[in-house]
Amino acid sequence: METKPGRRDDSKKKQDKEKNKFDKLERKSLEKQTRKKHNKPKPQVVETEIEEEVLPEGTVVINVPITVAGFCEQAEVSTSKVIMTLMKLGIMANINQNIDEDTVMVLAEDLGLSVAIGKVEEEAVEEGLELFEDSEEDLKDRPPIITVMGHVDHGKTSLLDAIRKTNVTASESGGITQHIGASEVRINGQKIVFLDTPGHEAFTAMRARGAHVTDIAVLVVAADDSVKPQTVESISHAKAAGVPIIVAINKMDKPGANPDRVKQDLTEYGILVEDWGGDVISVPVSAKSGEGIVNLLEMILLQAEMMELRANPNRLAMGSVIEARLDKSKGPVATLLVTNGTLQSGQSVVAGTCSGRIRLMTDHKGKTIKKAGPATAVEILGLTDVPQAGDEFNAVKDDKIAREIAENRKEKLREEVLARNASTTLEKLFSQIQEGEVKELNLIIKGDVQGSVGALIASLEKLNNENVKVNIIHTGVGTVTESDVMLAGTAGAIIIGFNVRPSTAVQTMADRENIQIRTYRVIYDVIDDVENAMKGMLDPEFKEEILGKVEIRTTFKVPGVGIIGGAYVLEGKAVRNAEVRLVRDGIVIHEGKISSLKRFKDDAKEVASGYECGIGIEAYNDIKEGDIIECFHMVEIERK
Repeated sequence: METKPGRRDDSKKKQDKEKNKFDKLERKSLEKQTRKKHNKPKPQVVETEIEEEVLPEGTVVINVPITVAGFCEQAEVSTSKVIMTLMKLGIMANINQNIDEDTVMVLAEDLGLSVAIGKVEEEAVEEGLELFEDSEEDLKDRPPIITVMGHVDHGKTSLLDAIRKTNVTASESGGITQHIGASEVRINGQKIVFLDTPGHEAFTAMRARGAHVTDIAVLVVAADDSVKPQTVESISHAKAAGVPIIVAINKMDKPGANPDRVKQDLTEYGILVEDWGGDVISVPVSAKSGEGIVNLLEMILLQAEMMELRANPNRLAMGSVIEARLDKSKGPVATLLVTNGTLQSGQSVVAGTCSGRIRLMTDHKGKTIKKAGPATAVEILGLTDVPQAGDEFNAVKDDKIAREIAENRKEKLREEVLARNASTTLEKLFSQIQEGEVKELNLIIKGDVQGSVGALIASLEKLNNENVKVNIIHTGVGTVTESDVMLAGTAGAIIIGFNVRPSTAVQTMADRENIQIRTYRVIYDVIDDVENAMKGMLDPEFKEEILGKVEIRTTFKVPGVGIIGGAYVLEGKAVRNAEVRLVRDGIVIHEGKISSLKRFKDDAKEVASGYECGIGIEAYNDIKEGDIIECFHMVEIERK
C-alpha cells in the first residue's frame, strides 16, 4: 500500500522531466529559427552595393515612373524647357504625364544633367476610371471648341462680345447672364463653344497642365496694326499644340485698315492665307460694326466639318477644368468642359487631386441643367476642394472610387514634393559647405494675374549673385492665403504680393508667426527691394501704416461730384485726405486719396470703427458694393 503513492510520484517526476525537456527543445528550435532570419546574407549584399555606388557631385536621383512636373522639380529645370525638349524628341507630353526610365535618361542627356535612376516602381493603374478607346460606331459629331488669341489691344475681347451680341435673341436681351469662362453660340442650327481665355498665356498654361481642349485657334490681327510680338507668340503656341488657325483681320472699319499688309506679314511666320494660295482661312471682320462676324462663324463651322470632330455621348464624362474659384457662399466652384461622354447632375467626379459629387450644374446662361453632352461648358458645385485650371476630370460610378483616386493622387504628389525637398536640401547643404555658406533668399510670389507672376519670376531669378541665391519656393495667382503664410513659416520665406492684398486674418496670422508680407504695385520696386535685400542694404526709411479698413455697403451718384460710397468702418479709422487703396476680392484695383468724408451731411475729419460714413475717392468713380477701402499713411523710420 505504501509503495503505490511512491510509484505515482516517480511517474509524475518522469512526466515533468519529459515536459521540461520538450519545452527546452521547443524553445531551442524557436531561437534557431529567429537566428536564421537575422543571419540572412541578403542585407550584407545590399550594403556592399550601396557602399560601391558613390554618386558624383551634382547627380540627381530620380525614381521612375515620374510626372514631368516631378522631374522638373527634382532636377530644378523649368517646365517649359522640359516640354520643349520632349517635343523635339517627338513626345507630346504635359506636366501631369508620367515618363519612364528611358525617357528620363534621354531627357537628362539633352538637358546636360547628371541623373541616376533610383527605384523603378510599377505604374499604378487607377481603377474605376473609364479610359477605354471608343469604337467607331459609338462616335457622333460634336461642336468645335474655339480659343481666341492675338496681340494685346487687337480686339480679342470685343470680338468675343460682338459674336455673343450677334447671337443674342430678342428674349435674351441681356446677353450672357453669367460669365463662366466659356460661352456657346448657335448659327445655322449648329453650336460653337468659345473659351473665354483671350491670351496665349492661359492657352499655354492649360496645355501644359494637359488640357488639349482647343480644336481651332482664332488669331485676331488688327488691320491697322498688323503683326506684333504677341501675334508671333500666339502663332508659335498654336503650332506647337498642332491646332489649326483661322485669321480674323479685325478693325476693318478703321481708315488705316490694310488687310494685304497683314497677309504679307503673316507669310514671314509660315501662315499663308487661302487668297494667296495657302491653306489658312482668313476673314475680314469689325467687332465694332459687326461686319464679317457671321462669315467668321460659318468659316469656323467649315473648318470643324473638315476636322470631323467626334465624341461618344454614351459613356462616363471626361474633360478639363477651365476655371475654378472659391466662392464665399457656395464653396468650391469649377467650370468644366466636357470633351467626351455625358455628365449628369448627382454623379461623382474626380478632378486632379479633388473629388466630390455634383450638387448643382448650370450652363453658360446660369440655367440649372441635369445633363451635359460633349463640348458643353458647365459650372458645378460639390467638389471638396478647388481644382487647378487645366486639370483633367473624370466622372466615376460612386463617391468611394472618387475619394480613393483623389487620395492616391494627393499621396503621390506629396511623395514627389518630399523627394524633391529631401534631395535638394542635402545638395544645398553640401554646396553651402563647399562654397563657404551661400545664403538663400526664399520667396513666395502671389500676383493678380499669371502674366505678372511669370514676369516677376523671370526678373528675380536673374538677380542671383555669388553670395546670395534667390529661391522661389511657391507662386500663385490670387490673394495671399493662410496656407502661403504656413509655407513661409516652414521654409523661412518672405511673401511678395504683387497687386494683391492679404485679408486682416491672414495679416494677423503673419504678424503672429513673424512672417513678412511685402506688397507692391510696381514690378521695379520688387526687383530693387529684393536686390537691396540680397546686398544686405535694405533698411526702409518709410513704412506703410494701415489706419483702417472701410467696407462699401452701397453707392450714390452725386451730380457734379461723381460716385460716393455709403460705407461702414470695419476696423481702425477712416481719415480725411489719407491715402487709400481700393481692394476687390483681394486684388488692388486703384490707389489714390480720399476726396470727401462725411458723417450724414457734415464733413468729418475722421470716422472711427463701427460708424457709417460717406466716402469719395479723388478722380475715381468705379466703386462697387462689397469693395474694401484701406486707409494708410507712410511713417518715417530711423535708419539703424
